[in-house]
Amino acid sequence: MTKKLLLSSLFIVAIWIEGFACTNLIVGKKASTDGSTIVSYSADSYGLFGELYHYPAGIHAKGTLIDIHEWDTGKYLGQIEQAKQTYNVIGNINEFQVTIAETTFGGRPELSDSTGIMDYGSLIYVALQRSRTAKEAIKVMTDLVREYGYYSSGESFTIADPDEVWIMEMIGKGPGVRGAVWVAVRIPDDCISAHANQARIHQFNLNDKENCIYSPDVISFAREKGYFSGVNKDFSFANAYAPLDFGARRYCEARVWSYYNMFTSSGEEFLPYILGETDTPMPLYMKPKQKISVREVQNAMRDHYEGTALDLSKDFGAGPFQTPYRLSPLSFKVDEVEYFNERPISTQQSGFVFVSQMRDFLPDAVGGVLWFGTDDANMTVFTPVYCSTTQSPQCYTRVDGADYITFSWQSAFWIYNWVANMVYPRYNLMIDDVRTVQNGLENQYFEAQPGIEEVAVKLHKTNPVEAVKFLTNYTGMMAQNAVDSWKKLGEFIIVKYNDGVVKKMKNGQFERNDIGQPAGVVRHGYPAAFLEEYVKQTGDRYKVK
Repeated sequence: MTKKLLLSSLFIVAIWIEGFACTNLIVGKKASTDGSTIVSYSADSYGLFGELYHYPAGIHAKGTLIDIHEWDTGKYLGQIEQAKQTYNVIGNINEFQVTIAETTFGGRPELSDSTGIMDYGSLIYVALQRSRTAKEAIKVMTDLVREYGYYSSGESFTIADPDEVWIMEMIGKGPGVRGAVWVAVRIPDDCISAHANQARIHQFNLNDKENCIYSPDVISFAREKGYFSGVNKDFSFANAYAPLDFGARRYCEARVWSYYNMFTSSGEEFLPYILGETDTPMPLYMKPKQKISVREVQNAMRDHYEGTALDLSKDFGAGPFQTPYRLSPLSFKVDEVEYFNERPISTQQSGFVFVSQMRDFLPDAVGGVLWFGTDDANMTVFTPVYCSTTQSPQCYTRVDGADYITFSWQSAFWIYNWVANMVYPRYNLMIDDVRTVQNGLENQYFEAQPGIEEVAVKLHKTNPVEAVKFLTNYTGMMAQNAVDSWKKLGEFIIVKYNDGVVKKMKNGQFERNDIGQPAGVVRHGYPAAFLEEYVKQTGDRYKVK
């Protein structure tokens, strides 16, 4: 390997570890409480401004070209021919309820191709504009890559509609070689699955054309490159194109394990794999021990391994107030010995997060709901965004010039980050205040959902255009409602916890004394366990003599 290629490879690995840390959780329609297919996504990357993208439907003249820019950087990659007809897309769902999410696994660095045009983000949003079903989206994506080349490193895509959920894994063929190798597997309707920055498709049924699709050379290319030499039935896409290492196991597969640990009875069985005591991988999909709701998936996206062997809130790194967050980078050295931080499902660098709910028993305009929030799932509110919505709520856009380095009081991204960064340092003192507002809003949206949808369905029968306007307005109102409530939460928190003390409260109000002045404060100080460790570290330095 040349020095230039080595440095390039190391750069790709560094970007994968620190930049691509997304998570997808999946629920088949027979595994959900209401018959929905459910897909979640956290867009986790430092430098990513959280916003809700919108691409309007359109009819386009033959020969129209569109520019393709890399989703992560904005770099211009080239042009492709526009489709004759495109569909309305709001966030990662389109008007037919098709949803596409992803996690980057990177894989073998020598297979990246900087000459391709279609990066993973462009594949997602172009396919959403051109597809009426998940299976059609797979064809659109793979055809685009074959025609225009694949720019990104290895990707796992979740591609879903109200009837089916597929995982497709794809990786390029190396510099200057057009196309990609890929395999797509349908998740059974009564199962759950997940992926989190490590390829998860191992052996697959080469003869099951209904539930497994793949590029013709997915195995032969691996043989040609020396990645595989066995018989076809033993071929593992993950082993060939994304060999397991410590980071893939502990930073990535551990998040899948956490999801399985929540909803199956196999958590203890799979823990040795996460701890490096066995190399037997977890199944691509499993049957859950009970049916799962959209609300439960939302809360799963807030997970930090609480209550497990990997719990982030129970060791010295959590600080005196048991924060389940760790500052990056994920690994660090002390006396030339390398150590690491856990990387849970929920993490502070998220730009946005969603849980997509797709239902085949409602009209498409009403059936698809992208429960969306900016920033970390743990520190945001999931508000309903209907798939027919024709305009992003203003607070979910770059309103008032907001971006990753420009603050705005009108921007949901900055309001949620403002509150979160007040809470992190004294997490267990403040998180209940966050939960009160968060749960109150989310419960309100779920309680209102049947009534809103009953009105929308009636409208849709007689005037589909008015139904779309109704749902677009409702989407915008709920997004702004959440941001306004979060602003008030921030104001409440700065008053209640100002200067390291806690203001007294009574009947939900800040307490005043008999003459109307603010009552005294509570000086919580530090927890006893922290003070004991503090004395161990400092000895008699602070001993009163």
